Amino acid sequence: MANLTIEYKLNVFLVMLLVALPAIALILDEPFYITLATKVVILALAGVGLNLALGLGGLISFGHAAFFGIGGYVAGILASHSLNAELMFTLAEIEFQGSTNMLVIWPLALLVSALVALIIGYFSLRTKGVYFIMITLAFAQMIYYFAIAWPAYGGEDGLSIYVRNQFMGLNTLDPINFYGICFGLLMATLFLLSRLKNSHFGAALQAARQNEQRLAAVGIRPFGIKLTAFVISAMITALAGALFADLNRFVSPDMFSWHTSGEIMIFVILGGVGRLFGPVVGAGLFIVFEYYLGGLTEHWALFLGLVLLAVVLFARGGLVGLIAGEVKHD
Repeated sequence: MANLTIEYKLNVFLVMLLVALPAIALILDEPFYITLATKVVILALAGVGLNLALGLGGLISFGHAAFFGIGGYVAGILASHSLNAELMFTLAEIEFQGSTNMLVIWPLALLVSALVALIIGYFSLRTKGVYFIMITLAFAQMIYYFAIAWPAYGGEDGLSIYVRNQFMGLNTLDPINFYGICFGLLMATLFLLSRLKNSHFGAALQAARQNEQRLAAVGIRPFGIKLTAFVISAMITALAGALFADLNRFVSPDMFSWHTSGEIMIFVILGGVGRLFGPVVGAGLFIVFEYYLGGLTEHWALFLGLVLLAVVLFARGGLVGLIAGEVKHD
């Protein structure tokens, strides 16, 4: 109970810190800090998506960059077609016109990622262990090379988004407004994850991770439970990808790369696999290393790797678990 209390207090502190960050940046007259905080929130959201599959379902997916990139490209493609009304794109012989409305972009990104995740999950979940890891990676790399060979949307050079997509009349170019949108989505997703974890579905998913035979014995198909979790996980990560595209106003095939999948997994492992706010802590530490230590040396990833190694060896529940007093002993 004491550990749970410490973790709960840490979660509350993190929420308060995320709320206060824009004000702190304005007080310090450093608006760029708001952009950094926005990046932390978006990457944390991507980690939350993977954490659902990995933390609750034990699904070690090394291909979540596929869904991150799908979200980004949906935002970029819709925005590019919206800017030029003569450019129409055709899907199943139906012509669509682009949009810069986030309330149009997000549902489409969720839909496309869900369909792709159904296909990937249907085949991947028939394997286990290292085979599951490799087949998810293989699917992501297939999409990565498809994006490179897609000249209509920039190919290897990527696609620029000349305007930031709109949300309910807000000026999304204002860093605080855009941060508020991303922060709100992160909090809503964390609430959803906490409800899922404590629901019958969450219990079944964790049971499938621990012992599929026992779950099947009570009449619940582990495959369906895991596939549902995989699809929901992909949709959350795709939403983060759409926001990331808006943040940078640019998308490229790098969003699909195995390197991006690895970074998303690092967020989860650093913070704590299965911990609600683990991806938030992991993403925050990653950005601190990238921007501050990266300003001192180009080998900043070495130090991040050392921290990651220490977490894997000594911190059973990641940094959140370490703060809560859980240390791994041999």
